[in-house]
Amino acid sequence: MNKPPKNIYFASDQHFGIPDSESSKLREKKFISWLDEVKNDAEAIFLLGDLFDFWFEYKTVVPKGFVRVLGKIAELRDSGIPIYFFVGNHDLWMVDYFEKELGIPVYHHPKEYEFEGKTFLIGHGDGLGPGDKGYKRMKKIFAHPLSKWFYRWVHPDIGVKLAQYLSTKNKLISGQEDIKFLGEENEWLAQYAKRKLEQKHYDYFLFGHRHLPMEIEVGKNSKYINTGDWISHFTYAVFDGKDLTLKTYQ
Repeated sequence: MNKPPKNIYFASDQHFGIPDSESSKLREKKFISWLDEVKNDAEAIFLLGDLFDFWFEYKTVVPKGFVRVLGKIAELRDSGIPIYFFVGNHDLWMVDYFEKELGIPVYHHPKEYEFEGKTFLIGHGDGLGPGDKGYKRMKKIFAHPLSKWFYRWVHPDIGVKLAQYLSTKNKLISGQEDIKFLGEENEWLAQYAKRKLEQKHYDYFLFGHRHLPMEIEVGKNSKYINTGDWISHFTYAVFDGKDLTLKTYQ
């Protein structure tokens, strides 16, 4: 008897923690319900960044909360399902907590994969392509080891509150100055994909960050797909071994 086909799932931009604890927990429970459904046929799960609206790893402390989603991810990983995490601009300061506690590899840059003969370039998407210049300058500062060292000296009760405030009030820091659809020719990540195709062919470019589910043809037999978010769209992508499609979780 043939085994049912396995799927690879991709989701991003849950931003748990905003706008407040109560509504965030409702979204967290919805995401956990989705994880419970996809675990039945998941070959792998890719989380493409900004799982939390803010995450900073002190040497002995991580942000309070998120026990439901962390517990569910741990359960799926312990069951043998590979899970991969790409940091976003809101969890930029993730270090090794996921790797040590959950057994989940963490990546800070886009990475190439091949599934069933199809080539993928996968990442969060912040700071890629033309534009977004203000955020790119900010990212260099925040990602610098010296910046992280200084921030660790700030007490977590102050540091977490400060970062949460800035992530919601300062769109330059968050890398989300404008989340309106810019048109297929003007979307930064679509332009980035087209430039990458000049060097090498990819069947799919798969990113988050824009908070807008979209699918754009960027070349011959090549697509850029954005996974949207779990704030207002509740969208994800799934690869069934032949095609990569966007879906909405109801």
